[in-house]
Amino acid sequence: MNTIIINEKIIDDILSRSIAEILPSKESFKKELMSGRQLRLYIGADATGPALHIGHATNYILLEKIRKLGHKIILLIGDFTARIGDPTDKTAARIQLTREQVIKNTKTWIQQLSPIISFNDKDNPVEIVYNHDWLSKMSFEDVIDLASNFTVQRMLERDMFEKRLKEEKPIYVHEFFYPLMQGYDSVQLEVDAEICGNDQKFNALCGRTLLQKYKKKEKFVIITTLLENPITKDKMMSKSLGTGVFLDMTPIDMYGKIMAQPDENIYQLFIDCTFESLENIEKMQKDLELNLVNPKDLKMKLAFEITKIYHTGELAKKAEEYFINTFQNKDLPTDIQEFKTYKKSFDLVMLLLETSLSESKSEAKRVIEQNGIKIDGEIVNSNQEITITKKGFVLQKGKRNFVRVILK
Repeated sequence: MNTIIINEKIIDDILSRSIAEILPSKESFKKELMSGRQLRLYIGADATGPALHIGHATNYILLEKIRKLGHKIILLIGDFTARIGDPTDKTAARIQLTREQVIKNTKTWIQQLSPIISFNDKDNPVEIVYNHDWLSKMSFEDVIDLASNFTVQRMLERDMFEKRLKEEKPIYVHEFFYPLMQGYDSVQLEVDAEICGNDQKFNALCGRTLLQKYKKKEKFVIITTLLENPITKDKMMSKSLGTGVFLDMTPIDMYGKIMAQPDENIYQLFIDCTFESLENIEKMQKDLELNLVNPKDLKMKLAFEITKIYHTGELAKKAEEYFINTFQNKDLPTDIQEFKTYKKSFDLVMLLLETSLSESKSEAKRVIEQNGIKIDGEIVNSNQEITITKKGFVLQKGKRNFVRVILK
């Protein structure tokens, strides 16, 4: 039996950050953590894409902190549920994946999470499970029995289903099975608690109902905070908006993406995405409010701390130096990628495509129109023909993307 750490100060610190809500209550969950009994906690996730962002990592940081108290943690991979597709906050059915795609994504996830979860701890190992192992074996009779625990009215309580009904968009019957399957994961694992984001609250509560029904057991549902701009209420981590800080980014890109965050996001990013003490974070926030510190300096500390977690302190320092040289000192980076060509001329749109600075003609034209393209530091705002000499030039897109174009 693993030794359980009962330290009220440490437990209070864990329960004081990155948690929006605990059901049935935070007090009852703290009581369990103080009891000395080993708890079983899990995070379930459908590996629908290859990359995680620092918002996802918040949940796993919390899970690892609880593991270090001696409790059992489980990473559940929804290799079966991913093929059904949870609608989450979407207003349309999600594309179903193959099991092979999910397994491939899972391998990259474990690699990305290894800086924050001790997968190699032999004394209290992390358990990784796949819900295909039990959901694929259920008979139709089992599924009917599972479904009998819920009404259609309860399923329609999900916000996204209500929205689709109002907009007269289709709701597929198989989507109702998703919360049943996720709920059954809790039964199969006989867990004491589940950590999830607010978008999974409905599914987690279905699991609480099923665990009470089948095992006569209580389950805590721990809802983590959403990384959200306190002013605009936009999600901080959005791939579509280009604001996501993904765990598979290079140190330079990760550092730069964090520096691109608005100043008002600094406080929550320190709380949810770093290991800085709450005392230090509160002091930094107070200094910021009293104009005793430059927000840029705090953001550089934030960028360094986050980059250090996923890439080591040495690489974080190099990323910081790159940022200072490139953006503060107005110097070009020393390691600019080179594009060598035999062609002596391009129109600018095609050059952006050839150098991979743009993914499509429409995107290239848009960036040009927005004065986002420079050649040797000078803005080029029309799709003109570009002549390339042996000396070459530096082609720049936005603030951080450089390519040195050279004639072979």
